[in-house]
Amino acid sequence: MPEGHTLRRLAGHLDEAFRDQPVRVSSPQGRFAAEARDLDGAVLLGADAKGKQLFVEFEGDRFVHVHLGLIGNFDVHRGLPAGADVVPDPVGAVRLRFATADAWADLRGATRCDLVGPARVAEVMATLGPDPLRPDGDVAQVWAKVRRSSRTIGDLLMDQTVIAGVGNVYRAEVLFRHRIHPLVPGKELTREQFVAIWDDLVMLMTEGVATGRIDTVRPEHTPEAMGRDARKDDHGGEVYVYRRTDMSCHVCGTPVSASVLMGRNLFWCSECQPESLRRA
Repeated sequence: MPEGHTLRRLAGHLDEAFRDQPVRVSSPQGRFAAEARDLDGAVLLGADAKGKQLFVEFEGDRFVHVHLGLIGNFDVHRGLPAGADVVPDPVGAVRLRFATADAWADLRGATRCDLVGPARVAEVMATLGPDPLRPDGDVAQVWAKVRRSSRTIGDLLMDQTVIAGVGNVYRAEVLFRHRIHPLVPGKELTREQFVAIWDDLVMLMTEGVATGRIDTVRPEHTPEAMGRDARKDDHGGEVYVYRRTDMSCHVCGTPVSASVLMGRNLFWCSECQPESLRRA
């Protein structure tokens, strides 16, 4: 599932392509047809994201609310293809298309695509915890929940009502970087430990927005520094433990461990993140 940096990056790309312009809106697949007709020709005022939720605002207090889910994508293109006079026709099951004379964006496979008003936007926003990528992200608000919780930190980091935008990759990687076992209860962390985790998420996710990939290894553990092969994975990026089950830890050489927590795969290094070391 795309993590928060992907939606923040997408919001930026939509702004660059369509902000403050009248936009042709269509639903080639037909599942958003009535809503598309209502929006067609309206000015797109801007796009915003919180966590994994995307909101595209149109004049008249209208918002397209998108959640990409596990397989969704929203491809944004600026500039016509070489030799073309118009934007190309949509290909495949495109639920929603935005288009101008020289830009287009196609939404496919999303679990949510709704036309909503400001009240619904505010309602959705209120259900989400602070987002490390937003200026209004408040670590104190997150810590207030974490410090009282008997739930594991691995579970809490994935709860979008606690902290918005963190997915499985960032969870695994930030806990490794701070030598915290994912099964440590939230209430056993110190404030200093959690603030360090938050600050690291701000840095890592901001870099993810800039690059479009998740890189979490420190300079001394890159392929070039270690003389190892680069990671080959659909998700891209260099990581410590995510989807590296039974591979050698880049730091200590111990095989990476994996299990399942709340229905999601969990990854950690038993040497670098020992469960007995409650306060690393």
